[in-house]
Amino acid sequence: MDPTTKDAEPRAPVLPELPPGRRLNAGLTLEETLADLKKLPLFMTELDDSGDNEQLAGLQALAYDGTPLENATNFKEQGNDSFREKRWADAKEFYGKGIAVLAAEEFRRAKGITRQVKKAAPPPPPPTTLDTAKPDMAEVLADSAGPPTAADLIDAPDTAADTAAERALLETLHVNRAACHLALRNHRACTLDCAAALRLNPSNLKALYRSARALLATARLPEADDACARGLQLDPANPPLLALAADITAAAARLATQQHADAARATAAGRRAVLLRTALAARGVRLRASGARAPEMEDARVRLAPDELDAASAVVFPTLLLYPCHAESDFIKAFSERESLAGHFGYVFPLPWDRAGEYRVGAVECFVETETGGLVKVGAKVPLLEVLGAGTGVVVVDELVKVFVVPTARVKGWVAEWKERKAREGR
Repeated sequence: MDPTTKDAEPRAPVLPELPPGRRLNAGLTLEETLADLKKLPLFMTELDDSGDNEQLAGLQALAYDGTPLENATNFKEQGNDSFREKRWADAKEFYGKGIAVLAAEEFRRAKGITRQVKKAAPPPPPPTTLDTAKPDMAEVLADSAGPPTAADLIDAPDTAADTAAERALLETLHVNRAACHLALRNHRACTLDCAAALRLNPSNLKALYRSARALLATARLPEADDACARGLQLDPANPPLLALAADITAAAARLATQQHADAARATAAGRRAVLLRTALAARGVRLRASGARAPEMEDARVRLAPDELDAASAVVFPTLLLYPCHAESDFIKAFSERESLAGHFGYVFPLPWDRAGEYRVGAVECFVETETGGLVKVGAKVPLLEVLGAGTGVVVVDELVKVFVVPTARVKGWVAEWKERKAREGR
């Protein structure tokens, strides 16, 4: 070939060789390169849910690759970090995971099952050449990507030191989770964790303190006092326990005062009920409950007034003045047995809705229903006791006296309608 011809041909530029990492993405666009990077656990911004990411699967398999003591310790440390940041719920979950790991070990020991661990893996061969291909993480992590076979396992009998360390950590995890429950006001769960810790170590002061705090919060004072007293027996000068003992004493004093007041109220209520029954029986007044929903009367009720504990007081009745011709009513909370309708009409009349002026003292007649469905005419100046007493046939239903007030001009028609309605009802 002619040298001059060779020199005339265009030559490709001589560029340095790409490093191995860049060669993996040769020929990819920027978007494709970024998408490929995001598949690597180091660069992930969200979990890959496809299930095809071998590197992520390998790392997840390694997450708990350690002894139960190491795994539980890791959970405890994560829980402590969350607790320091006052993330009580997160801390509780971490402590709970550590408890689950060690509780499984306790169960295994109780069943007499020997722990099995993986055989030590042989050392990898020394590298001979520079591997420029993309590493296969599934192969690198093959030992942890799936459950080991029986051939991969060997027996690892428990040592006394390992068992003691696991139980000490389990005790700590229960006490720590109890603190989370206490902060979250899960008081029963707190006492359960404290009880579990005390089964492992009856002298755990933190468990006794937190249990007593939870019991105090739920007003279980005798149990709270017992837990606090046990703690003070172990450490009589413990400041938190001394403060807790003072709180329990104060709560017990408040409870005693409340119980005394409740007992006094119950005694007074019983005496009031006896005096009222006696007064009604002496007057021949009968009460009956209808069994239907009682009318809303706020605090109004049949009682002695002005002093319910004085037998000489008058009986007062909640009373409903019904105006059946106009479908209206008025409520009197305390109508004394010694009062008459005329005394109340003085302030009830005139009625705001009575545009025709039909309801006036002397222009109305009043009636009360008897037990059999009849009507008893009530004089405006007759004391209420004479209407409700023995021989009238009137019964006070649901502690409410009902008086029908009818304009004199309408009495005849209204009484006829009443009798016709009762006849249809079969009374």
